[in-house]
Amino acid sequence: MVSATKMAAALVAGAAILGTAHIATAEESGSLRIIRTYVQDYTTIEHGDARYTGGPLQGSVTVLESSGGPFVAGTHQRITCVVFAKSTEAGIDLDAPCTMTAPSGDTWYTHSKRRAGNVETGGGGPGTMEILGGTGAYAGISGACTYDVGYMPDNWVAMIAECTWQK
Repeated sequence: MVSATKMAAALVAGAAILGTAHIATAEESGSLRIIRTYVQDYTTIEHGDARYTGGPLQGSVTVLESSGGPFVAGTHQRITCVVFAKSTEAGIDLDAPCTMTAPSGDTWYTHSKRRAGNVETGGGGPGTMEILGGTGAYAGISGACTYDVGYMPDNWVAMIAECTWQK
């Protein structure tokens, strides 16, 4: 027969293992909500029946909400993107790889795609974004986001994204 002391010890050990597993799992995946603000310096050319737009976005990203992991709510990071877009009567085909740099120097990478809207002042639209890993705290991170972007006067751009990530 198992003594009450041994049973209690076994229950405490089991709870500790489950608690540790829960913490490890929480650090292996999560969600975040971010806002990015940038200044764009695009060049657009007319080319046959299409308009091609390209150039950099420079600005900041702020983590508005986070379930944990390497993404800390309230933190700010620098961001640099390069945008490539083709616009035709059928719509837009936009790609934007971006690098975020934390104050620690750790970086993380995203690739945004948008097939709706435009890049004109007053325009924008919804898109999707992949999280593609990084360095330091962001090494091995991947994920997916949905976002909505808006183009404002004086070359300002703002985006809000909702993401899930895993390691």
